[in-house]
Amino acid sequence: MRNTELARDYIRRAAVRLQAVDVLFQAESWADVVRESQEIVELALKALLRSVGVDPPRIHDLSAVLDGEAHRLPDDVRAELETLKGASRDLRRDRELAFYGAEDLTPSGFYSREDGERARRYARRTVEIVRPHVASA
Repeated sequence: MRNTELARDYIRRAAVRLQAVDVLFQAESWADVVRESQEIVELALKALLRSVGVDPPRIHDLSAVLDGEAHRLPDDVRAELETLKGASRDLRRDRELAFYGAEDLTPSGFYSREDGERARRYARRTVEIVRPHVASA
């Protein structure tokens, strides 16, 4: 499946969400920075997969899919594969916790500036790696 229009829509929306992450970061809403960054990484990676003809599964961590489809990816993206997989895997772990918390954990009290910085770096780097390949798909 190669819906390049959908892939371009995903990467455009991921890039726009980077602006939202910056607003959340300025507000020091670290849990929201983490959650939104996860969604950015997921959208960008699904855009990448669509641009190379893979219909991405409806899952949040795409690291195993990237491994399985690595042969389809452009060389410069393959060179960054560990970075992309790490971003997907690490942020997936925080997806629900950053949004909902838990009986014994309040997201706003749990996540720190360092967590927000890490998540925002992942999101920015993922969009930076993926965008050129989707825009030209």
